Amino acid sequence: MKNIKFFYWMGFVAILMSCKPTNNENSAEKFEFVADRFADIQVLRYKIEGFNQLSPQQKELVYYLYEAGLAGRDIIWDQHYKHNLAIRKTLEAIISHYQGDKNSEDYQKFLVYAKRVFFSNGIHHHYDNFKIIPECSLDFFQFLIEKTPDDALPKDFGDKKSFSEFILNEIYNPQVAALKINQDVKQDIVATSAVNFYEGLTQKEIEAYYNKLIDSKDPRPISYGLNSKLVKENGKIIEKVWKVGGMYSQAIEKIVFWLEKAVKVAENDIQKQAFQKLIEYYKTGDLKKFDEYNILWVQDTSSVVDAINGFIEVYNDPLGYRGSYESVVSIKDFETSKRIAAIAKEAQYFEDNSPILPQHKKKNVTGISAKVITVIGEAGDASPSTPIGINLPNSDWIRKEHGSKSVNLGNIVDAYDNAAAGNGMLEEFCFSQEEIDRAKKYANYSDKLHTDMHEVIGHASGQLEEGVDVPAKTLKNYASTLEEARADLVALYFMYDEKLIQMGIMENLDVAKAEYDKYIRNGLMTQLVRIKLGNNLEEAHMRNRQLVAKWVFEKGQKDNVIEKIKKDGKTYFVVRNYEKLRFLFGELLKEIQRIKSQGDFKAGQALVENYGVKIDQEIHKEVLERYSKLNIAPYRGFINPRLVPVKDDDKIKEVKIEYPKDFLEQMLEYGKNYSNLPVKN
Repeated sequence: MKNIKFFYWMGFVAILMSCKPTNNENSAEKFEFVADRFADIQVLRYKIEGFNQLSPQQKELVYYLYEAGLAGRDIIWDQHYKHNLAIRKTLEAIISHYQGDKNSEDYQKFLVYAKRVFFSNGIHHHYDNFKIIPECSLDFFQFLIEKTPDDALPKDFGDKKSFSEFILNEIYNPQVAALKINQDVKQDIVATSAVNFYEGLTQKEIEAYYNKLIDSKDPRPISYGLNSKLVKENGKIIEKVWKVGGMYSQAIEKIVFWLEKAVKVAENDIQKQAFQKLIEYYKTGDLKKFDEYNILWVQDTSSVVDAINGFIEVYNDPLGYRGSYESVVSIKDFETSKRIAAIAKEAQYFEDNSPILPQHKKKNVTGISAKVITVIGEAGDASPSTPIGINLPNSDWIRKEHGSKSVNLGNIVDAYDNAAAGNGMLEEFCFSQEEIDRAKKYANYSDKLHTDMHEVIGHASGQLEEGVDVPAKTLKNYASTLEEARADLVALYFMYDEKLIQMGIMENLDVAKAEYDKYIRNGLMTQLVRIKLGNNLEEAHMRNRQLVAKWVFEKGQKDNVIEKIKKDGKTYFVVRNYEKLRFLFGELLKEIQRIKSQGDFKAGQALVENYGVKIDQEIHKEVLERYSKLNIAPYRGFINPRLVPVKDDDKIKEVKIEYPKDFLEQMLEYGKNYSNLPVKN
């Protein structure tokens, strides 16, 4: 399965505590985008424009899909680590019942830990995968548990003393569940990853299991393992399928409950059929039904309301089989969809003119639909930290035969833009005033254009050679990084094509230059602000960006394509030849497409390990020192709006939007209203 979620990292610009006024459908007051800041995280809010233009039926549909998404929230917590729900329940109970000094230093440190866990949907950092350790003392945490009523704490762990010892060891012991996802090929990456996808099995056993199961000659393979936990019981390997009556049944039943309501108010017949097929999939766990649902979902291009709901992306599985629960509910932004639709319309041009090998090009690019959406609500893997672009479905054969949908999350991008302002980041890491000026003029737009092209033509491009297995089997733990690099490279290569100017979606090549500058600067330097000194890169997108930037820097040294400059004790990477850089992007794209199309594991492994994993420690130390002076939170996420139905008897007559301002309050509200899975030891 391909991983095709593309994250938006706004060049690490500052978030203003006082944001500029904007129009708000539901309030005449200034809309404050910034809600909270703690540790390395800034919490924002996003607006929903256009909601009042929906019909009553469409609003009702949105509400049901919104509730369906939140109904599955517990699933992502359990998927991230088997004791996450017990830890979350403990945090919720302490916060709800503590009567002591809430302004004390220890309690404030506890609250920061709690908010970090809520933000990450578990005890591991949402991006670097390392375990989060509280800054308050273990003794104080134990005191908080002791002061919490027994009946408010999880029950399946013995008496309170036994529970306290267990949960504190889970939280404080650095050797327990140290890393959510381990990508170190020198280790068993299943045994050393904390995610709750496998039990009692080694990496070799799992790989052998799927080598036997997956038929490389099947032209339409199902996404094996996408919706199940693989375990060994009594010496036999079995799948615990996530479905009604199976694993996660209590939450999935609630998802189905709301989807069945959505069926009754669907906008059209094709959308209705898609919802019905999704329900059938949830009830049976049959992955063929999921394929049928995806085909229907791709065909629905006319509905204003849309939703992603299911076990989607496989980033969290070190072996790339199992999908994390995710929900995104949205409405179409018709006006701003024009740019992304124009790119989709020319998809065949981009495929025909790609620098990849002829046998890896699609002769007929099928059914790419693209739009900008306004997000209504997110859950699971998409919240609080959200993508800004999504391209689905992940199945290669469905994309080839039936097409795909690409979306840009417009109001999420707008929230970043409205909450951000220059704070010296460009001045600190750009070498020249020319580079700074170009970034200030074009970088916001070039980011959006790169995202559009990454999703629309990047993931939709290329094809596997006949008889080559799915990337999860051939490229294994490197599949995610390589796929993201491939999509990035497609976008980067064509951003410097004058075709975009002819299409009227790019003003001039300075837009592309701004993106090239930013990509190299980010890949080689600024993204490192998110990594602790001494650590390697673990996350697929970060590995991808360094791989691309480091490879083109090395290959272009002879021609001084990118120059490394030292000035006043500071390091800069400066693009000197944009045309040759584009050529190098094309060469790397050709090689990564070959690796994917031919299933060349060794070549893919060499690229990622040699260019995407190890960090230049001298540069890393310098970047952290320079960045620390700017007082910027490197990570951002969102509070969701709240949908409130207005009823006449039992019939929904209207749906209103509220914009909560307190992140912790929303997390506690979700814990109270959407705790659909039991906590088990």
